[in-house]
Amino acid sequence: MHSKTLLATALGLSFGLTAINIHAADLTPVTVMTTWYAQAEHGGLYAAKALGIYEKHGLDVTINMGGPQVNNVQLLMGGRSDFTMGYALQSLNAVSQGIPLVTVAAYFQKDPQSLVVHQGVGHDSLADLKGKGIRVPTAGRVAYWPWLKAEYGFDDSQLRPYDYSFGPFIADKQAIQQGYVTNDGYFLGKAGVEANSLLLANYGWEAYSSTLDTTRKMLEDNPELVQSMVTATAEGWAAYFENPEPANRLIKQDNPEMEDELLAYSTQKMQDEGILLSGDAADGQYGIMTRTRWESFFNDMVAAGTLPADLDWERAFDLRFVQALYDQP
Repeated sequence: MHSKTLLATALGLSFGLTAINIHAADLTPVTVMTTWYAQAEHGGLYAAKALGIYEKHGLDVTINMGGPQVNNVQLLMGGRSDFTMGYALQSLNAVSQGIPLVTVAAYFQKDPQSLVVHQGVGHDSLADLKGKGIRVPTAGRVAYWPWLKAEYGFDDSQLRPYDYSFGPFIADKQAIQQGYVTNDGYFLGKAGVEANSLLLANYGWEAYSSTLDTTRKMLEDNPELVQSMVTATAEGWAAYFENPEPANRLIKQDNPEMEDELLAYSTQKMQDEGILLSGDAADGQYGIMTRTRWESFFNDMVAAGTLPADLDWERAFDLRFVQALYDQP
């Protein structure tokens, strides 16, 4: 099933559910965790919920928000959640640590992680940042920073403290800091700052992001449920980009501080940057992932010293659910 079919299915739901008359008693309860407070980057899940797509696939899905104090992996392994959003390196690290977490779909083909720089100061590419101070949080220092060192010759002397604020960046035209391409321009534009986001994915950072992860036990005991979740979430993303308003209403219910303008900016930026539909997914295959891409990213992490070369890296993911959805060999 390709994007046109997914979209047509999603758009017809408001009529189809009335005819089908799905009863709550016939649905399987499922809980999924997001990685942060509700936002446009979770739009596919919220669209699948708002439009009845999950119900069409037999699922009664509860979406729980993540946040700075939420350990998604711990909640997943403890049975408090059936699925969680994640990212490729987390899945590979889980294998290294003996944690039975498995990625079953990858909705973001490009990780939105960026480095934000001021315009007109000569910081026009990653190569220009070698030797410059960069504000990077702890999470970035164990994720993409070793890769930047291996690929671009960065070194730890460049690291600067990071406080999850654009304040120091705005005050210093030479400042460089971690950003997120789907909202950098929105916040800096409001502050009147001319800046660029250097999207790491455009420079060779091949990590899948916004993955759908579950436990190995779930794969073994309920593969049909996993397939339903992968399929419905893919349909949700197709529906979200056709009309984000139903999902956005639910997003704002969960996160009342979310602004309409930011939702619109992030949605457009995801499309402009090919966050979901690029590379292997360029033909509209939401959630696709390949063994080749996983292997390439694993090799990059080995070269960066992040992962051991003898890791059984293929245990980090299971391709059968996206292969079934898109009939990919």
